[in-house]
Order: sequence, then structure tokens, then C-alpha cells
Amino acid sequence: MSLVKKTAEYKIVKRKDGRYAVTTLAGNPINGEEKAKILAAEELIKLTAPRPAEEEAPAEEAAEGEAAAE
Repeated sequence: MSLVKKTAEYKIVKRKDGRYAVTTLAGNPINGEEKAKILAAEELIKLTAPRPAEEEAPAEEAAEGEAAAE
């Protein structure tokens, strides 16, 4: 692992597989949403907005309509 950046609060290292690991200075891992925010703030990753959920109601209505026609 190679050190990318060290701040007063955490260390960012790049792993051999190309991903980033964020740990506190005490060595405790930072994961999840907090890790993503740190990496985005340091411009190491780009966060995209989640896709809008597709509605299942039209598909269900179409299936019910076909069943009623038979």
C-alpha cells in the first residue's frame, strides 16, 4: 500500500488492487458513506447521483390486463 495523503484526522492509502483505504491515525478503518465523502472531497473518486427507481406498477398492470383478457 502506498500513502496518498495524510491529514490531521485520517490517512488515505492506495491498495495494490487500485482501490483506496481510509483509516484514522489510530489505525481504525473508515468505511461506508463517510469514506466516500472523504475520497470525493480529496477528488480521488467521483460520486454520481443514484438512478431514479423504475416504477413496477405499469408492468404489473400490463400483466393483470393480459390475464384478464384470457
